Formats: sequence, C-alpha cells, structure tokens
Amino acid sequence: MALKGRKILVADDERPMAKALELKFTKEGFTVKTVSNGREALDIMKKEKFDLLLLDLMMPRVDGFAVLAELKDRGDRTPVIVSSNLSQEEDIRRVKELGAKDYFVKSDTPISKVVDNVNKVLSG
Repeated sequence: MALKGRKILVADDERPMAKALELKFTKEGFTVKTVSNGREALDIMKKEKFDLLLLDLMMPRVDGFAVLAELKDRGDRTPVIVSSNLSQEEDIRRVKELGAKDYFVKSDTPISKVVDNVNKVLSG
C-alpha cells in the first residue's frame, strides 16, 4: 500500500545513497527532496511541511543527533526514520529518545525494506 503524494525529505551526505533513495521513493509515488547536511534539513523544514524525514546521522555541519534535538525543541512532529552506518545500541537508544520512529543500518538494509518501513510509519 503506497501512500502516494506524500512528501519525504532525505538528509544524507552520501550522494549515491541519497540518489538511490530518491529514485526508489519517487518510483513509489512519493515527492522527494534531498539535502546533504543537517543544517539544510533544519532550514528547509522551517519553510516546508514534510510527511517524513529520512535522516543520516553522520553528516557535515549539523549531524543527525543535533537535527533530532532541534526538531524536538521546536515541537516539530514530523516522523523521522534514521539511517546510519552506526549500529551501536547506545546510538539507537539515543535517537529513539530524541523521537526517531525507526532506525536502520544502511549496509544491512535493502532499500525495499526502507520503503516498507516508511509506509508503515506513515500509515501508523
């Protein structure tokens, strides 16, 4: 069940990953914007409403942890799914405490599974 027309923001400084996610979600009927650092993500989220943020943790300028903290401080209720190459329990717990709905390790997760998780979060 695709949630067509939903807007997703992909914040990831790994261009190939960001492009792959953008292509896959566009094909699924989503509207996708990509940014390459946390500062850009925070700035665009002040101006535009997104149905979901797909957030990398390790990015230049402002990292994913800081993005989550600022969104929480702002009272921004946009659902966030974190993608990262970090797989330590401590990091996973920290992002969940900061309000992330889900967490996946990039190297272990096929993009089709990411799409399933996004659909689950958006329909939940």
